[in-house]
Amino acid sequence: MIRFEDVSVTYFGAAEPTVRGVDFEVPEGELVLLVGPSGVGKSTLLGAVSGLVPHFTGGTLRGRVTVAGRDTRTHKPRELADVVGTVGQDPLSHFVTDTVEDELAYGMESLGLAPDVMRRRVEETLDLLGLADLRHRPIAALSGGQQQRVAIGSVLTPHPSVLVLDEPTSALDPAAAEEVLAVLQRLVHDLGTTVLMAEHRLERVVQYADRVALLPAPGAAPRLGTPAAMMAVSPVYPPVVDLGRLAGWDPLPLTVRAARRRAAELRERLKERDDIAEQGRGAAIDLRLPPRGRDQPDTTRTREESAPPEPSRTPHRRWFRRTPTTPVPPHTAEAAALCVTRAGIQALTGINLTITPGETIALMGRNGAGKSTLLSALVGLVRPSSGSVRVGDVTPHRTTPPELVRRVGLVPQEPRDLLYADTVAAECAAADADAGAAAGTCRALVSELLPGIPDDTHPRDLSEGQRLSLALAVVLTARPPLLLLDEPTRGLDYAAKSRLVTLLRELASDGHAIVLATHDVELAAELAHRVILLAEGEVIADGPTADVVVSSPSFAPQVTKILAPQRWLTVPQVREALS
Repeated sequence: MIRFEDVSVTYFGAAEPTVRGVDFEVPEGELVLLVGPSGVGKSTLLGAVSGLVPHFTGGTLRGRVTVAGRDTRTHKPRELADVVGTVGQDPLSHFVTDTVEDELAYGMESLGLAPDVMRRRVEETLDLLGLADLRHRPIAALSGGQQQRVAIGSVLTPHPSVLVLDEPTSALDPAAAEEVLAVLQRLVHDLGTTVLMAEHRLERVVQYADRVALLPAPGAAPRLGTPAAMMAVSPVYPPVVDLGRLAGWDPLPLTVRAARRRAAELRERLKERDDIAEQGRGAAIDLRLPPRGRDQPDTTRTREESAPPEPSRTPHRRWFRRTPTTPVPPHTAEAAALCVTRAGIQALTGINLTITPGETIALMGRNGAGKSTLLSALVGLVRPSSGSVRVGDVTPHRTTPPELVRRVGLVPQEPRDLLYADTVAAECAAADADAGAAAGTCRALVSELLPGIPDDTHPRDLSEGQRLSLALAVVLTARPPLLLLDEPTRGLDYAAKSRLVTLLRELASDGHAIVLATHDVELAAELAHRVILLAEGEVIADGPTADVVVSSPSFAPQVTKILAPQRWLTVPQVREALS
């Protein structure tokens, strides 16, 4: 169905091809997963299938890509639209209409399908993806995850024989991601649809793949094989595979179920180490809690009982340090009986929240629960309909941007909203000027988060994960006491996520409060001291990470599910215990 014949792609101004030596075939009715670190050319390969590369992106494509017998060099994207359905990393760039129902119908209208066929397929897709309640909603009023489901639905309704998906679950909550992947699996198994997908959150998708195409490095030829074989040699792999490597399991498990069946010996070893530690110390430090969260209470905290975590003794970079004379307020931010109405919809109801210096909080919940709205209220982008919000000594929505930027910074879901200059160097210079920081402050952050990115690179030429890292550096230049991040791991591979975790821990240890809205349960388990679950705009749980996520079948990380009833959260915690 899809055939790559010695394909290489070189973009204008690039010294070397982004991808080269790509030569493999995807048969009809298979789901093939593209795997590799950020920047190796996964999105480029997907674009070559849909015709966007090179017809839209420019550059030079050598070799041949055929889809259902059509050569993408001679067929433009519109001439492939009846065969290929594409969803890119940025759903907003796909939307043409204003409402959910119209967007689902638009592709079929373009292909000239009969009205009765269109009506039936729209209804089927609304039910498949859980969008029925949103059918008349404006797309602009949806959450990022809801927009992603609409984008996926809009390419399903024309019934293409090939689906090309770039990070299709990146903004979805765990339950919604499972629903979407179940739909894709049904299309592959029952209708013979061919799916080529790139996804960084391998813990969600690798078990669904028939084969994995591994791109190990930029310009390196891909390797094709079974998921288990590729995970054994891949530089990127999910926690279940990491745990399997640590335990020496062969073959490596790809699912929680397969790992649980083999984990009895590992659970016994961990129990013995715990018993020895308790005998030797009298009262063991609980290695199963997130770093610096081990002094949290065992029961769900109340706001009155909250206390900031103790500072870490890890050395830190100078450009994160607070000056000793900077007063540390008792609370970085507070919300009291906060209610927000957006587009006639009650987005938040009765939110009471206190954020203390040095605390890292993960906001979690299904798509549309109110996470992004809460972050917007804290940074002053939305005005409360009732209740109050305070950040330090100011009210965010009544404070001028130059004053507010030194108190709170937000990295939004779409990092391009913060990037407007033509080069990375110009972005950094503007960030230094806006924050009143020393020249080079932002560039030092970029070098830490994005090693090897030249100054003259245009932000739009960066991958989604790289743009997010650049936006984070721009926000951190002002060193705000409160840092807000909306889906900060969207588009990041595991190595980039590890660098982000290290950076955020250092910020927290220097007294910065961090609030991140995320569907990445592995990130929350590794980083957060406290998890707040939202549903329908209300807080339904607020407590230490181990207490909240362990008890949740939806938000528990893979290691927790594998080693239950023991309360482990991440592979590094298991590795530390075994050492």
